[in-house]
Amino acid sequence: MSKNDTSWDIVLLNDIASEEPNSFVDGPFGSDLKVRDYTETGVRILQLQNLGDGLFFNNNKKYTSKSKANSLARCITYPGDIIIAKMADPLARAAIVPDFDEMCLIVADLIKLKVGKDNDPYFITATINSPYFRNEAERLSTGTTRTRISLSTLKTIPIKRPKLNIQRKIAKILTTVDNLIEKTETLIAKYQSIKQGMMHDLFTRGVDANGQLRPPVDEAPELYKESELGWIPREWDIQSIDSLSDRVGSGVTPTGGSEVYVNDGIIFIRSQNVTFEGLNLEDIAHIDLKTHKTMSASELFPFDILLNITGASIGRCCYLPDNLGLVNSNQHVCCIRLKKSNESDSKFLSYLLSSPFGQTQISKFNAGGNREGLNYQQLRSFKIQWPQNEERTIISKQTFSLNKSIWKEKEHLKKLSLIKCALMQDLLTGKVRVKPDKPEDTKS
Repeated sequence: MSKNDTSWDIVLLNDIASEEPNSFVDGPFGSDLKVRDYTETGVRILQLQNLGDGLFFNNNKKYTSKSKANSLARCITYPGDIIIAKMADPLARAAIVPDFDEMCLIVADLIKLKVGKDNDPYFITATINSPYFRNEAERLSTGTTRTRISLSTLKTIPIKRPKLNIQRKIAKILTTVDNLIEKTETLIAKYQSIKQGMMHDLFTRGVDANGQLRPPVDEAPELYKESELGWIPREWDIQSIDSLSDRVGSGVTPTGGSEVYVNDGIIFIRSQNVTFEGLNLEDIAHIDLKTHKTMSASELFPFDILLNITGASIGRCCYLPDNLGLVNSNQHVCCIRLKKSNESDSKFLSYLLSSPFGQTQISKFNAGGNREGLNYQQLRSFKIQWPQNEERTIISKQTFSLNKSIWKEKEHLKKLSLIKCALMQDLLTGKVRVKPDKPEDTKS
């Protein structure tokens, strides 16, 4: 084979499987592996929850006995094998099995694929996760509420495949980007952990005139007093949201639903736009002025606090900046408008509601924990710590600084994700050809 051989073949996914027995199979029937077969230790069971979009999540650990696994030997998978999801979301997502155990067992909704010697596992995994392959899988899927794809159908999907040396070079390029993405995600998780710890301290201990955290209550009890919310600094008051606000209420969904949205116009905020780090304007909807006027009672003003009160995102909170012009929202987003509205206090209250203290209180209010939603009476009765003005400002600035670090890394992550998508489109289709950079890479 020539060093510069960049030819590509079109083969079925089934054609890249190893010739070994049981190299491309799905998991056991549900009746063959039941909850009663689970054990505290033994052979790891891989589940749908462990399979992300190109990632393996090493959590939600379940096990079964070695004897049970051996009775289902056809479904045993090993490090380096590829596992594929039969079900969304997304459909046919794939990842490589890490080397945390000698062997694992897949469940019914997973497929294992051991590739043959002329195939690079990472290249094949990336190809399965590519837009082309996923679109084909979705086109061939069955089901309405939750789509799924069978093993027999998956085997028939064609893929483009270059020689092994080119596969390895493409895999190397994509792995480099994946490593950068993983490092960025780790950094974001680190910042978020630091933020949670810092917010806990800021909203229970507060800061002195120099911006330094007060010592804990057990080290300096003279700096604190008992309150209905527990120990708080002596200078702090307890206020209800009702006593601080002019308005507690949500918007409405305009008549006609999403059909009234326009390409450009007045910003219309939905629950997906409200995040703990601030207002997300990427997936923003717009309505025209006529529709906005029919909903004028729910118009939002600069520095309103926005709180999701229904759905899976209950409790997400941020404040509205002052540079957006006319703004409105739907019924899933509650507006809390302070009597003395200003950016510093809006930041403070939104950060407090986002803090461990605030989220704990919201969970208690949340209709018995059934995720049914919060009502205005509950929100008005919400009791919060309220430091003096200068301290509120300092706490807001320190929390904003933590958020800024997270925003920066999330923006970097978005850029890396876009780079990876572009590379996958170019490299996995052969649109952009690569050459092996080391002579030994040409060996197959």
